[in-house]
Amino acid sequence: MNELFVRKIKIELNKLPQKSYLNDIDSIAKTREILLEKPITLFCGENGSGKSTLLEAIAIASGFNPEGGSKNYAFSTFDSHSQLSDALALTRGYRREKHGYFLRAESFYNVATQEIEYSDFRHPSQGFHEQSHGESFLSVMQGYLGANGLYLFDEPEAGLSPQRQLTVLAELEKYASLGSQFIIATHSPILLGMPGAQILHFGKGAIRPCAYEDTESYQITQMFLQNRKRILEML
Repeated sequence: MNELFVRKIKIELNKLPQKSYLNDIDSIAKTREILLEKPITLFCGENGSGKSTLLEAIAIASGFNPEGGSKNYAFSTFDSHSQLSDALALTRGYRREKHGYFLRAESFYNVATQEIEYSDFRHPSQGFHEQSHGESFLSVMQGYLGANGLYLFDEPEAGLSPQRQLTVLAELEKYASLGSQFIIATHSPILLGMPGAQILHFGKGAIRPCAYEDTESYQITQMFLQNRKRILEML
């Protein structure tokens, strides 16, 4: 039995204006349904391929603030999110999540500021602005994760060293085993190497399943490490 909180994503672009730029994003325009089959789903693909756009839309459709945070975050610094959430239909599982967080690298500064505003004596601030970029991201992943939660991360590797990315892998494994679901957009060959994860590739044509060894992140990293001098000379 599929025990995921989000089991299927249906994209209905006919609900949006014909001139919407979303029709020009190939992977989104040519995809009708996405089946989520694993507790950890990883979006991979080149910049501009639609990974973050879809992740943001899933987050909004799931009740999260477009700029990030937990579901009780209700603020807006700048409305830049797409209309894609209006064209999504999420098929939910029979369970309901107990926790959740939407982490996006590009707007985390705003979320960190809002976290101070929301803090009180029962929920003291974690002082994200007093930490490095990478440390604050790791603090979120270690401080906000819980069993039976729904977590959406957009490029969580930003600011994280390879060693800290390995720490994130351990956190993902731990909480996935405790009933949580993760949907993550990433370029990291380390995070994409998560054992047992479902990898979905965004590129030309519809969004499709992809093996780890077939991702560009893995192939280019491997090629560079094995042929560093030659590639640098060519560049």
